[in-house]
Amino acid sequence: MDPLLTPDGQAALVAAEAVADDDPLVAGGKLRAAGVEPGLAAAALTQVALRRRAVAKFGPEAAGMYFTRPGLEQATRVAVARRRAARVAAAGATRVADLGCGIGADSIAFARAGLTVRAVERDPTTAAYAEANTRGLPIAVHCGSAEDTDLSGVDTVFCDPARRKDNRRVFDPAAYSPPWSFVVGLADRVPRTVLKLAPGLDHALIPEPAEAEWVSVDGDLVEATLWSGFPDQVARRATVLRGGTEYTLTGTGTVGATVTGVGPYLYDPDPAVVRSYLVAEFATTVDGGLADPRVAYVFANAPRTSPYGRCFEVREELPYARKQLRAALRSRGIGRLEICRRALPVDPDEVRRDLRLSGPESATLVLLRVGDTPRALLCRPLA
Repeated sequence: MDPLLTPDGQAALVAAEAVADDDPLVAGGKLRAAGVEPGLAAAALTQVALRRRAVAKFGPEAAGMYFTRPGLEQATRVAVARRRAARVAAAGATRVADLGCGIGADSIAFARAGLTVRAVERDPTTAAYAEANTRGLPIAVHCGSAEDTDLSGVDTVFCDPARRKDNRRVFDPAAYSPPWSFVVGLADRVPRTVLKLAPGLDHALIPEPAEAEWVSVDGDLVEATLWSGFPDQVARRATVLRGGTEYTLTGTGTVGATVTGVGPYLYDPDPAVVRSYLVAEFATTVDGGLADPRVAYVFANAPRTSPYGRCFEVREELPYARKQLRAALRSRGIGRLEICRRALPVDPDEVRRDLRLSGPESATLVLLRVGDTPRALLCRPLA
């Protein structure tokens, strides 16, 4: 049994929480002075630190959960897991296999949606933590490989392949665990499959019958999901969660937006909209178009509030050359500058340092390329 799951481990966690705000060396010394074995003291302090980080994903429940660093990194946020489980349940699923369940975030959501869950995790420590996190729910956790899991009796498979190795991100799908060839083949074995993947998923890898969905939470792009065998599938879906409310934009992902040129209002689409190739569909919702077909900034003649993108008023165009740009911004008293850019290989932080601004005013500078010409637009955020 993992030491933290023993009675001594439970006591060490309580003691670690009491000293967690101290300097780490001081906290460790206090635990050892209280009789906690050094290795257990270090593990308890690490676990308390992970629990505090996990509040952003799990809320108050994080205080009683168990995490590994990779497990927390890849774990699904509660809001995202809950909406996924609801869609699976609405499709008529009753028994789901969670392959690569990690610390159990999605298994918990499936069980709370009324499903019976067969959860599988390769790493023994993570599997033990998943079992502890899911205790009391209709979830059977098994330590083993996804490839060897018996899928008979389940009507839906959820797979979240491990995309980290030796504390580094894995970008080659063939190096996932389980590998891409196994993951994508699950759709041929069960009626319904749901694959959680990195948001940088190459569109060329998407199987033709599947729906590809990108999900963002309060502007942060968190995952791509492939759905197969579901009655409400579309080709591409952008799901935007803002302030606890869900907004969904759908389309083919193949339509090109109208090119209208630079207009008086600029929209910066949500990253889920951009990654799902639904910029054209978004542009129609604000009666807008693009200045350049390769650049995902939408321009319109009137402002509209939209959950799918931030709106800015374009105040004026400034010189792009750094020296002239610095002079123009200083003459306007701008000392606080948000910099947005697309299709230009510049680092906003480096640009901001180089501009050396001072003054009482704030603004947003949008850098983009129109054709072969880089342009700088001074904007005022409206939303």
